[in-house]
Amino acid sequence: MENLMYMMMIEKTKTYNKMTKSVVTEHVENIRRLDDAGKLEICGVFKGYPGMAGMYILKTQSCEEAEEICSREPLVAGGYATYKLVTLEIANRENNYLL
Repeated sequence: MENLMYMMMIEKTKTYNKMTKSVVTEHVENIRRLDDAGKLEICGVFKGYPGMAGMYILKTQSCEEAEEICSREPLVAGGYATYKLVTLEIANRENNYLL
């Protein structure tokens, strides 16, 4: 059985640096909700990659569910960022690293 997660790559738009404190607060609250719901594996900020803001790795039941989460992200909904959603097949000891 495939073990899939979905990686949301968050890219800055030209208005990224115009975010307000309330947008950042909404963004952090969204992260907390996803984590509390068990939908967030990990997230973080990219350092040293111009144009890239960060990423989420989402644990969802489907790509459609991940897509919905991405579109509701406050940075995206507010126009401060765009995203690319990538399907990630997990390689681990349990599946012999996909061998």
